[in-house]
Amino acid sequence: MARGGGQGLARVAVVVRAGAAPLWWLGVFAAGIGVLAPGLTGRRIGVLAGAALFIVTTAVVAYVGRRRYTDLSRSAARAGKHDVLQDRAVAVRNWRRGHRWWLLLAFLAALGSAFAVPAAGGMLLAGCGTGLRLKAAWLGRWERAEKALLWVRVDWLDGRGGRPAGKAVKAYRSTGIAAGDAAPGGTRRRTAALV
Repeated sequence: MARGGGQGLARVAVVVRAGAAPLWWLGVFAAGIGVLAPGLTGRRIGVLAGAALFIVTTAVVAYVGRRRYTDLSRSAARAGKHDVLQDRAVAVRNWRRGHRWWLLLAFLAALGSAFAVPAAGGMLLAGCGTGLRLKAAWLGRWERAEKALLWVRVDWLDGRGGRPAGKAVKAYRSTGIAAGDAAPGGTRRRTAALV
């Protein structure tokens, strides 16, 4: 924590986006390997079921909890001068370290499900990753429109470095659009934007 009563703050969109890439790639690999197994349903039905799961999961993950994010965003207080803004790489690393065993178990479950429904489990994982990316992009549009970046206290995140809109989160903080090292939506900020 910072001196003078400040708080450590993590970017909301960065935490949301942190799981998108690992879920997507693990899902793609699991689907690619899983499609090699004939499974109980056969490859064609497995891929069709997987496509349906991908679409539904993407929509659910992208839209669930938006009201909570919106409510917290509207009441965001301005970050203080003693608050410490966490680097994007640190927030991503914390999320991925905190979820590494869950990611491994999800990958193994997706591979195992291929013996019943080929590729479906992997496409479900990929849908989760896509949904998180879409949710982060939605937050990025809000940040651009409001010309403010949203931050959450690190000590309000769960023990795995996730859940930026969980029950423990009482409010967000906000800064100007140029604060921190991540662009709106949690993507890497281009060097030119810092000049």
